[in-house]
Amino acid sequence: MRLFTDLLSTDYGLASAAVIALTLGMGVWYVRYFLRRMNEDARAAGK
Repeated sequence: MRLFTDLLSTDYGLASAAVIALTLGMGVWYVRYFLRRMNEDARAAGK
């Protein structure tokens, strides 16, 4: 519980949480982007 309290109540904890959220968000964005591009290329190759 102390780790969670430090994460949300200290400046270095909030910075860490922001970096973690940003990294996860970028991961989701890249996966969606690459999947969309692969599907577009597959459709273009099928024509």
